[in-house]
Amino acid sequence: MTRTFTLLAIGALTAGLLAVLGTASVAVPADAASSIRVARATTIFRGGLYVQPDSVAALAVDGLSGREKRAARYIARRSVAIWLGEWATGASLKAYLRRNLADADEQQRTAVFVAYALPNRDCGGHSAGGLSPAGYASWTRTIAKTLAGRRAVVLVEPDSLSQLNVCPPGTAEQRLPLLKRAVALYAKAKVPAYLDGGISGHEALDAAAANLRVAGVASARGFFTNVANYRPTADERGWAEALSRATGNSHYVVDVSRNGRGYSGEWCNAPGAGLGADPRVVRSTPRLDALLWVKPPGASDGECNGGPAAGQWFPAYAAALVANRAR
Repeated sequence: MTRTFTLLAIGALTAGLLAVLGTASVAVPADAASSIRVARATTIFRGGLYVQPDSVAALAVDGLSGREKRAARYIARRSVAIWLGEWATGASLKAYLRRNLADADEQQRTAVFVAYALPNRDCGGHSAGGLSPAGYASWTRTIAKTLAGRRAVVLVEPDSLSQLNVCPPGTAEQRLPLLKRAVALYAKAKVPAYLDGGISGHEALDAAAANLRVAGVASARGFFTNVANYRPTADERGWAEALSRATGNSHYVVDVSRNGRGYSGEWCNAPGAGLGADPRVVRSTPRLDALLWVKPPGASDGECNGGPAAGQWFPAYAAALVANRAR
């Protein structure tokens, strides 16, 4: 899809807005960015993927019965990304991160966190919210410092880039500098980070690659695709390989949490969807790092197709996802 701004214009806006927002550029040591980008997937995800003991699914188990209880327990036994947002800041954020890092160390596995607090998140959609620009910079700094040197990676702001063509005017001018600074903070702390690579068939490759470059993908591990969506893994890999080549051979991860039945055309609590392949680190490909469950399967997308508010447990849908899972 066509962008209403040029790459050159974005670059100028980025430099100007960093000064306006008081977020001076972060110097990233060359060796930090380089080591993140060239490391093996098994180094990035040391020991495999952490399973959070008190995940959304695990917390839902005790209040359920029958097939809904069995479905929640099935999902809880697998690694699901841990979402961070404006609901936890300051000391509570540090404590939450440290508790999960300690559990990850005990399992000798790597925790996958999702940063999801960008200003005007979801552009007024079901998951609307986010911090102020200044608050977001401080929040990101807390995450980066707490995760430095630990078994952790961060997926930075799902939909933040792929939504730019449908968000209100001025969104890119605010959002891109904040993302670039966030990635720089993670890189300086040597925390592998992945930016939003969208989904296959959603936008033009050149536009997606340009946004990733401006958002700082050169300092990140790479990008993620298919978060909270249903596209088949083969489609996502084709898109991601092309996007990787267009961004300096960036690495990538794919969300396979709900793509067991492929893409049906509907996004919000899509009927007929099933769990995808179990999450795992990929050892046999040069750029695909992992197949992840990023969107917590069973957590509602929003008040659609019978679901509760976004993020709340949707027992009947979780049971359907397990019943329809990839075999």
